[in-house]
Amino acid sequence: MIFHADRGSQYTSAAFAQVCDRHAIRRSMGRVGSSYDNALAESFWQGLKREAMHGKLFVTMRQARLEIFQWLTYYNARRRHSALDYLSPMEFEQQHRKTVKLSLAA
Repeated sequence: MIFHADRGSQYTSAAFAQVCDRHAIRRSMGRVGSSYDNALAESFWQGLKREAMHGKLFVTMRQARLEIFQWLTYYNARRRHSALDYLSPMEFEQQHRKTVKLSLAA
């Protein structure tokens, strides 16, 4: 799993790094001064908040995790993204891998 964020102090802290390491989460941060990197991360978090969490009260941590996991599965496997030529992230990744394999074979 990769966690992409901006370079805010909460994401660059040692405590956050330890939590990520403990859960085998690779950290990724946008480049300094690159609004494009940050825009993608902000769009992702805004979608998660609006589509999966807005107005909901989770009774248990298990329920929150399940609903967020379901949204992430939808986001990666089925939701089409204009930035990816209207493919889902999984479809885009599969096409990219095929292209790389073909160019390596050539």
